[in-house]
Amino acid sequence: MSVEIVTKEDLQLFRMQLLSDIRAIMTAQNTKSVNQSVEGYKTRDVRKILGCSVNKLISLRIARKIRWKKVGGTVYYNRDDVRKLVDEGF
Repeated sequence: MSVEIVTKEDLQLFRMQLLSDIRAIMTAQNTKSVNQSVEGYKTRDVRKILGCSVNKLISLRIARKIRWKKVGGTVYYNRDDVRKLVDEGF
């Protein structure tokens, strides 16, 4: 029967490796979130492009003429849908 002893140094090394792995995962997720949010326009940008009010923008969302996604506390609108509305002469 063999016995392996875990020392404080072993635990410290494990801790440092674990923290490094967690940081790498968190950085990858943050980068992914930023990239996803860049795919759309913010509410104020869409309002400027379309020249409409917040209420009109909400009615377009309800009518499903424009897709949207909420990331954190910010609403992003699909770029293709905004372009389509501009082309249609909204």
